Amino acid sequence: MAHDTVEQQRADAVSNLWRVPELPIAILSFALHFVWEFLQVPAYEGMATLPHWEGIKTCTAATAGDVGLALLAFWTTAVVFRSRRWIMHPRPPQLALFVATGVVLTVGLEFYYIEVTGRWVYSELMPRIPPFGTGLTPLLQWLVIPLLVASLSGRVLRGS
Repeated sequence: MAHDTVEQQRADAVSNLWRVPELPIAILSFALHFVWEFLQVPAYEGMATLPHWEGIKTCTAATAGDVGLALLAFWTTAVVFRSRRWIMHPRPPQLALFVATGVVLTVGLEFYYIEVTGRWVYSELMPRIPPFGTGLTPLLQWLVIPLLVASLSGRVLRGS
């Protein structure tokens, strides 16, 4: 009988872990941003010609940063709307803040890394959006993926 209790406690702990909103947001953000990072490789100078393992490490590092931005956007929205559970049934103002936070951070970081430090360089394939010259693909990334993450995370947390 004690074995059933231990097994049930483990199952409950795993189930409770999935109720923490940050977990599905982080996992889904990682999966979706990881794919996006590889798809936009040709839009960054030198990425397509990197050795395979270097390219994977670079895209993985960028994806980890994207997950951090997604969590920061989530927490910003949670603070403003006074609930971490907003993601279960997101309303348009919450989604707008979630996406806008990611877009603002992306525009700032892209400007910093492209224009200030030169750490990244866009290839000739990257369309640039005024006024800061932000690349189209990272901007679209932060318009599309957060909406998918919010929708899928809400479903995971609701259990549907």
